Amino acid sequence: MKQLFQKISAILMAFVVLFSTMSFTFSEHYCGEHLVDSALFTKAESCGMELEKPSPTKDCSIKKNNCCSNVLKQIEGQSELKINFSNFNFEQQVFVASFVYSYINLFEGLEENSIPFNYYSPPILVKDIQILDEVFLI
Repeated sequence: MKQLFQKISAILMAFVVLFSTMSFTFSEHYCGEHLVDSALFTKAESCGMELEKPSPTKDCSIKKNNCCSNVLKQIEGQSELKINFSNFNFEQQVFVASFVYSYINLFEGLEENSIPFNYYSPPILVKDIQILDEVFLI
């Protein structure tokens, strides 16, 4: 059971590291105020209403406002996995060190199991208390 729990926790921690370091790009294409297409990791498809390149002649120049817009949302992943303790002040370093020390020693067992009542004899029974109180073990 313990090995199964360790394997599951190791797999979960690997996924946490994987997803915390992964970057995402979310692309959206709007035509006016309406969302036409959205895509993850790729460019969103357009609606086909973008303005073409202007003609090379200077005589024929028509200027139109483009109603389409592309929005890119980038979610950056964590790039530095190692924690740098140099930017902590002294009080924060003392707190981290004392917390780690107390947490590690929380689960530390004793070298020998001490029984405080080992050298004491049990009291002498004058009467059988279970029969007097009518308490019977089934």
